[in-house]
Amino acid sequence: MKKLHFYCIMILLSFSVTTTTAYAADKHATTTTKEVPAEVQTMLDRLEEIKDMDKSSLKSSEKKELRKEVRAIKQNLKSSGHGIYLSVGAIIIIILLLILLL
Repeated sequence: MKKLHFYCIMILLSFSVTTTTAYAADKHATTTTKEVPAEVQTMLDRLEEIKDMDKSSLKSSEKKELRKEVRAIKQNLKSSGHGIYLSVGAIIIIILLLILLL
């Protein structure tokens, strides 16, 4: 019984630490319904280029540079404010409050 209690607490703690991204719509719908700034679009295009690359012929140093570039682009996209970031714990609390209030 103590192990079960311990595991339940660990699961709840891991949910409260993990963050998720909730988008208003999927990627393709957002690009067609509202205009995306040119800078953001170039970053998204570059990410697609890197994703479509054949990385098997690259050296490890080149792969490392690509990973750094992808991380930098993703960080810039996150800081540009496209999306709502909620932790899983916050989502659970919101759902519980909705259940209690309704």
